[in-house]
Amino acid sequence: MNAGETGNAIRTIGLGKRYGSFWALKDCNITIPQGSVAALVGPNGAGKSTLLKLLVDLSSPSAGNAMVLGKIPDQTAAYLSQIGYLAQEIPLYSQMTVAKHLAMGEHLDANWDNELAVSHLKELKIPLDHLVGKLSGGQRAQVGLALALAKKPKLLLLDEPVAALDPLARMEFLTSLTQAVATASGELTVVMSSHLLADLERVCDHLILLTTGQTQLCDSIDHIIDTHRLLVGPHNEANASPAYTIIKETHAANETNLLVRLNKEDFRSSKWQVHETNIEDIVLAYMEQTRDKGDEL
Repeated sequence: MNAGETGNAIRTIGLGKRYGSFWALKDCNITIPQGSVAALVGPNGAGKSTLLKLLVDLSSPSAGNAMVLGKIPDQTAAYLSQIGYLAQEIPLYSQMTVAKHLAMGEHLDANWDNELAVSHLKELKIPLDHLVGKLSGGQRAQVGLALALAKKPKLLLLDEPVAALDPLARMEFLTSLTQAVATASGELTVVMSSHLLADLERVCDHLILLTTGQTQLCDSIDHIIDTHRLLVGPHNEANASPAYTIIKETHAANETNLLVRLNKEDFRSSKWQVHETNIEDIVLAYMEQTRDKGDEL
């Protein structure tokens, strides 16, 4: 089995990672189609970094399994040559120039595209002869992205790459990422974790939501939006229905608001006003639901 045969870049079944009695990731089931750009979201401690490390074999699973590009993750050169991974701290050598980073990458990777990296950095006016430690946070992030893309990977894993960047640097980073995906013509799959939903929605077509180490959502953003609605009706009217699952319930003086996941595509109601909602409200509703359940325990 390979990614081309299945159409999926990533598939996990019951994937879990335990540290002592604590499950950092538990029963994680996700499927990411080849060529997608997937947002990986969730609160701190939800298991996002753990999942990415398992996919690149920087950690071993305690349960379940993962298939990445049709293979079980390992540390072989054949596997790692297909994976680009950029950790949150942008691990670069502060006392080395940008050019020396590129030269090291070219020496270590047989598939290295130095012209691609140089062209990308020159377009951003990042001087190749500067020490990395003297660059701004946005410039370092761009160097990290250039190094990851120069490997010509089939899968790019990004762990909070824009967390410490200002809005302009974030926009420039995401623009560079979008251009790289477009140039790859469906051959590059990206999974990027972040707390910044508005930024992710601009560049991503899929969404994975983890809370308390478990998968809450994994689907295309369009399908998630299509299957969730905001229902507005009379005060204290929040009866369960086979037509929907209540994700979040709020009450005001004169009305009740329900954010629901529809179980029927043709849902209609004379009792409720039915409104479309957005991905940010949907994600926050699931996060609040999980938090409230945890508070009850």
